[in-house]
Amino acid sequence: MSESKLAGQFFDAAIGLLERVRDEEAPRIAEAGSLVADAVAAGNRLFAFGAGHSSLPAQDVVYRAGGLALMNFLAVPGTAGVDVMPATLGSALERVDGLAGAVLDSSPASAGDVLVIISLSGRNALPVEMAMNARAIGLKVIGVTSVAYATGTKSRHVSGTFLKDHCDVVLDSKIAVGDAELTLDGIDAPFAPASTVVTSAIMQAVMATAAGELVARGVEPPLLRSGNVDGGHEWNGRVMQEYGDRIFFRH
Repeated sequence: MSESKLAGQFFDAAIGLLERVRDEEAPRIAEAGSLVADAVAAGNRLFAFGAGHSSLPAQDVVYRAGGLALMNFLAVPGTAGVDVMPATLGSALERVDGLAGAVLDSSPASAGDVLVIISLSGRNALPVEMAMNARAIGLKVIGVTSVAYATGTKSRHVSGTFLKDHCDVVLDSKIAVGDAELTLDGIDAPFAPASTVVTSAIMQAVMATAAGELVARGVEPPLLRSGNVDGGHEWNGRVMQEYGDRIFFRH
């Protein structure tokens, strides 16, 4: 099998997943977009959280050209990517009880805000506890996860529950347990994960929905422009000044 055929198979798999999410998750994406729009219109704040590679789609909607300026990354030190050394520490921290609560308590998040929690498996203590604690203090929680893990794996949280069990809206990425789309004779492990592609698309679909909802309500969406187009920096400066009390990635 040629390498180009494998590439095509991966694209086909990713496109198939995107089509499934588009068709099957549309009502919940609309609901999630409405929650985001509600928070923006009411003067509340937006946060996104993900650990390990699930942090990538969360970071993708923060300080992003064409994105909502009010989306803030809720960082848990040591889990927000592979920059921590050793990288395996991030995986270990996802299983630590109490860490999410401590981070949330020291964050600016408060009742009425929206928190998007991204966790492919939704089984670790960190996302489960984050969702439970967030709802307890009055946040609206949007979970982006693969619901398949709830039947294909066991929870690592003391409650035995998954992220999906503690959300106001659950968006199912449809990713199979193991997050690998391809297999090949001669390669013992499955390969080619698609969760980042699909989850990032879900996040952008929610943000687009929220922007449309705001316009329908007569509210101008606080969007950022690219700094690489003429006038972009000036536009962003005005947006950040107007909404500065709800933007935390500058301080």
